[in-house]
Amino acid sequence: MPTKTATERLEALLDAPAKAGDGYLDLLGPATQAGPPTGLTQRLMRTTLLPQVYERYWRPALGRALKGPLGPSMAGEVRIATKLLALKPGDTALDVACGTGRFTRAFGAAVGPDGLAVGLDGARTMLLKAVAEGGPDSVAYLRADAVHLPFKESIVDGLCCFAALHMFAEPETALDSFARVLKPGGRIVLLTSARRGWQPARVAETVGGILSGQRMFDRGEIAASLRARGFTGITERYAGVTQIVAGRLS
Repeated sequence: MPTKTATERLEALLDAPAKAGDGYLDLLGPATQAGPPTGLTQRLMRTTLLPQVYERYWRPALGRALKGPLGPSMAGEVRIATKLLALKPGDTALDVACGTGRFTRAFGAAVGPDGLAVGLDGARTMLLKAVAEGGPDSVAYLRADAVHLPFKESIVDGLCCFAALHMFAEPETALDSFARVLKPGGRIVLLTSARRGWQPARVAETVGGILSGQRMFDRGEIAASLRARGFTGITERYAGVTQIVAGRLS
């Protein structure tokens, strides 16, 4: 019996049929975006130019500005996420708001040929670039809503959402969805905004978030949200105005 491709295995996890796109599955259709953009940053994500420079220039430069000189590089983020997810051969990993697939490819290598790494994004331009970058045979891509994940319940071993939760119109709904698709014992790792406690900095960071269409979470806010959803063993790591929060679903 022929071995199923990663895309075929992805189809079996979805709770609705998807159409084949240009190297990815599509649940949004030819003219539909994944909801209106929440601000300038998300608008840029949907352009044709940004995906071409995103992985090499835009994301590392923006990340450095937000994380400060002591924060991890983008390559460091990939290593941190992979380690915190503790992925094993044969696991299923989901990279929400995957962009051009840098993390997805790393997860595909970690889960091996018997596993599956799914990169999900709402921007067609990002997914086209992700597909063009190639990667392990265990990688598949999906164009879908990142807030209301279109997966069956309890089918994912590890879920990553880096540099995106603060741009979602409904972040709490997204966290509910993340918990729903994770298996018991599954792990989550998030990188998002973290507003500092010093009042002048809080005001400046809040204004900056409003102008760019990004929500500024308080330090400890995401960890508390995960605990409320049954996550344990939660760790928090702060750098500049960012936080990396990880936990395990009990």
